[in-house]
Amino acid sequence: MKRAFFIVHSLSQAKAAVAAAAERNLAVTLLSAPGAAAFGGAGWFAALIRAARESRPGADVAAILDCGPRADLVQAAFREELKQVIFTGDARQLRPLRDIARQWQAEILRRRPEACDLRHAADPDSVCRTWLGATADLKKRRPRAIQRPAAGIKKRTGR
Repeated sequence: MKRAFFIVHSLSQAKAAVAAAAERNLAVTLLSAPGAAAFGGAGWFAALIRAARESRPGADVAAILDCGPRADLVQAAFREELKQVIFTGDARQLRPLRDIARQWQAEILRRRPEACDLRHAADPDSVCRTWLGATADLKKRRPRAIQRPAAGIKKRTGR
């Protein structure tokens, strides 16, 4: 199943993303804002994800909390039963954190996946539907690695 990625900042945005993905039979991953664990907290994000899942029972909803450089927030996310986090801190902390993640059956990402950011969306429902429609169209029309010149245009040779 294909997966859609949305950066959400509120419950209404999370519900809109889940609904739009469910309408297209897509799995959805809800990402927090960069560093959101520091200002929103793991508990808030976990509650937001639970409420979004309850809005569409049966939808495949995953979540990724951005913990920035703070290892303590990564552990807090695991205690809230979040299974994926982003950690951008010191690489020396990564090995013990990955051991902890394994115990929680969780995963630590080092980079944010590409996603549609709903931060400034006045109407998140339409933004989600439009974005999903646009990405579907782009996948259908993959550009070729080598472009052929259009008819009537001379091909450049040398200088």
